Amino acid sequence: MKKIALSLVLFFAVSAAFSQTFMHGAGVNIFVSKVSGADASVYGGFSYSPRVTFLETETLSLSAGIPVSIGLAGSYSYNSSYYGYEEQNSLRFMVNAPLIVDLNIGAGSTKENESRFGFFVGGGFGIHYGDFLVEKPDGYGYTYQAKASSTVYGPAGNVGFRIAVGSHMKNIETKLSYMKGINDFKPTIGGVTVSFNF
Repeated sequence: MKKIALSLVLFFAVSAAFSQTFMHGAGVNIFVSKVSGADASVYGGFSYSPRVTFLETETLSLSAGIPVSIGLAGSYSYNSSYYGYEEQNSLRFMVNAPLIVDLNIGAGSTKENESRFGFFVGGGFGIHYGDFLVEKPDGYGYTYQAKASSTVYGPAGNVGFRIAVGSHMKNIETKLSYMKGINDFKPTIGGVTVSFNF
């Protein structure tokens, strides 16, 4: 994990030195993660999306970014009753961080673009950490739900649109994302993110 973090820092340091523009945004998201043998987990959370452009024209740009998302799923309760205290904790945590190269057209493609509407499409490779619930057998032939965790990696992609607001440097972005884990539990991970780009 330390090697990955160091690689990401170096990537942005080198990209910032040679890029034409640095852009970023923050927003809210919903992610759905499904692994074989477990129910789908629905996470709600937040995202931060830094990106740097390495090619710009008047109408489009190519950019590389790492949209980092974190989220929580499940519930927690602590109740007292005649029989004592009962704790129920199904809280699950996730982090999603793909490296994505996007083709950006129209609004949000560059800070100078004056279009009111734009869209983007991109692909890359991501890493995802997540907790999920799996069914396990007990010693009496019954099954119960247990929490499991996994760090997976695999191909990732996204598509979305942007609408310029206020000055043309700022826009609202809606994005659909997808990632397929290729190791461990091989989860399928989809997300919807709405962001404000500065």
